[in-house]
Amino acid sequence: MAWNLNSDRPIFMQLIEIIQISIISGKYAPGSKLPSVRDLAQEASVNPNTMQKALAELERSGLVFSQRTSGRFITEDYRMIEELKSKLAREEIEQFLESMQKLGFQKEETMDLMSQILKGENA
Repeated sequence: MAWNLNSDRPIFMQLIEIIQISIISGKYAPGSKLPSVRDLAQEASVNPNTMQKALAELERSGLVFSQRTSGRFITEDYRMIEELKSKLAREEIEQFLESMQKLGFQKEETMDLMSQILKGENA
């Protein structure tokens, strides 16, 4: 997993997003066990307390749950995972459309350009 962290936003928020993407993309399957806080922190090159904060927030959201002596696991609620996937996809599309608008493209022009690209045509 690529832990490309930057200083423009809080690190723990970026960790949450990276773990969410790992879950919705299938890297961590529903019901599977997450690596330990220490292992994840080492992999991401962050303080274990920062990783703990991110995982605690994921627990609050219900995406991750703890079993006292066994560690943390991914929810088995497929619907929750699909809803998160759709939500994140919508956010990405909205950001993309906003960027295209800043470049001077109207929604219809953006759709035409995307259609051309998807069909393999040169713009």
